[in-house]
Amino acid sequence: MEIQFSVLSSQFSAFSFQISARRFALRSFAAAGMATLLLVAGCRQDMQDQPKMMPQRGSEMFADHRGARPQVLNTVGRDQLHEDSYFYTGVVQGANGYRQELNVMPFPVTMEVLKRGQERFNIYCTPCHSRVGNGLGEIVQRGYKPAANLHDQVRLSQPISHYFYVMSHGYGAMPDYSAQLAPVDRWAVAAYIRALQLSQAATPQDVPAGVPVESLKNIAAQQGHAEFAEPWALPATAIQAYPHIASEGTPGMAPANPADPAIKIPASKPAPAAAK
Repeated sequence: MEIQFSVLSSQFSAFSFQISARRFALRSFAAAGMATLLLVAGCRQDMQDQPKMMPQRGSEMFADHRGARPQVLNTVGRDQLHEDSYFYTGVVQGANGYRQELNVMPFPVTMEVLKRGQERFNIYCTPCHSRVGNGLGEIVQRGYKPAANLHDQVRLSQPISHYFYVMSHGYGAMPDYSAQLAPVDRWAVAAYIRALQLSQAATPQDVPAGVPVESLKNIAAQQGHAEFAEPWALPATAIQAYPHIASEGTPGMAPANPADPAIKIPASKPAPAAAK
């Protein structure tokens, strides 16, 4: 019995020694691996020592020993020339020194331009002016006063570049949209406003010969929305725009013609001819 116990003890000691040896080997391998990783990470690689020009440092590559190269003469950065000032401002220099708006587009109006203008108008303008431009957008139903009606006599008489100017600088309670709309998109929206005005005041005589004309009421009834052919009523939640009181000051506005006639508009191109 004692002999068997001694044998078992010897076997157990040998087994424990094997486990300890394995643990030591694993720890040694892990330590060696970690040391290898640290060694590799500490080595400088080619990507860390690549040749390149450092700002404001000299260079032996060029004859003038400057790393930064001078700009090419008579060149202008892309989209920074702004040669056509009317395209970027919507106004020209008038004969009396004032800024003058014109009833002319700076580029041809195509169906693609009108579709782009409609898309931008529906995104940025309809919350206030509504889809038809009557000034009864969704904000009116939420406590704001009605926006400008693009179909009244005042807006109909304004030149098309006035809409571009207002979108660029804001007007009254309306902020500017120069950050949201690029100049070409502002002109596209202005063109669409003209088309929208025509659509709301068109007559059968405006339709080309041979094209059938159907009443809006009939079309709305066929589509199951007869209410769309009726005048839009002002919601009860709308705030009426009362005339301002002179003793309390004048509301902030952004008139197209400033009081200072000395403001100059750069004119590197001849002013476009106004539309008749």
